[in-house]
Amino acid sequence: MLSQAFPRLAARASARVSPLQDDLSFSKSPYLNPRSGVWNLYSGSAQSFLSSRAALVAATAASAGSIAWYTHLYGAPFLPEASANTAAEDGLHPANLPFEHKGWFDTFNHGSIRRGYQVYREVCSACHSLDRIAWRNLVGVSHTVDEVKAMAEEVEYTDGPNDEGEMFQRPGKLADYMPPPYANDEAARAGNAGALPPDLSLVVKARHGGVDYIYSLLTGYVDPPPGVTVAEGMNYNPYFPGGGIAMARVLFDGLVEYDDKTPATTSQMAKDVVTFLAWAAEPEHDDRKKMGMQAVIILSTMTAISLYIKRFKWTPIKNRKLFYNPPKGSH
Repeated sequence: MLSQAFPRLAARASARVSPLQDDLSFSKSPYLNPRSGVWNLYSGSAQSFLSSRAALVAATAASAGSIAWYTHLYGAPFLPEASANTAAEDGLHPANLPFEHKGWFDTFNHGSIRRGYQVYREVCSACHSLDRIAWRNLVGVSHTVDEVKAMAEEVEYTDGPNDEGEMFQRPGKLADYMPPPYANDEAARAGNAGALPPDLSLVVKARHGGVDYIYSLLTGYVDPPPGVTVAEGMNYNPYFPGGGIAMARVLFDGLVEYDDKTPATTSQMAKDVVTFLAWAAEPEHDDRKKMGMQAVIILSTMTAISLYIKRFKWTPIKNRKLFYNPPKGSH
């Protein structure tokens, strides 16, 4: 008897539903509440609860990851960096200079790139290489095809082997890369008192401060202040870490003669060669900004259209009111 009664009692208890449970049903679709006679549109299902929680976890993880990546690249935000170096050992911090390509919508001054290449070719190329730039990269940026071909043909490149298995010399062509000033690093050190002149292809990206630092370095040579001792063979430059730099001052007024008759002052030559090196480090700079502007325009337009369509489609659904009038009974 008892074994038969307990299953029936359990089934009756599970079948009973309280009014509160009726109103807060977890059904995914609208239903008619038989007690109140009102359509219930509540869809607080367990699935929506889990999806909202998953979105919260994903947003928290993305925020934590962004902060961790920023800290990895630039240090802890809003906190001063600890350093064992003195201000002189770190070098004087350069000022933020108004280069023409720094703005979000600004491109390189291609006349300055052309002048900067002339400064590099006549001054800097005696010690520094430009390994990642080929002659063809100058075409359409600072020179015409014929001008670049003529400059490339002035340089002899080793090629081969020929049909007889021997290497030979040939004039340069557009596909060749800029010739290095030294055959190898040992020859470069031997010609510069043991110092290895860095390659300038990516120097703007490789130095903290970028174009501001390089411009300040080129124009910042001064006599050492009282109490500062510079080692023999070194030159004093407050922008260089430690103050002592092996490279002597190389830019002087009138050192080069520009084709466009621009006055070749020290500051003008430094500005031009720094602009050229900034382009060499990022040749896609202008195209990247142009594509970014196109992407912003397209995405903004698509966002506006999507918001309008969403508002147009969902306004009737969100603003409608559903109610139920039960039929009037005879009692």
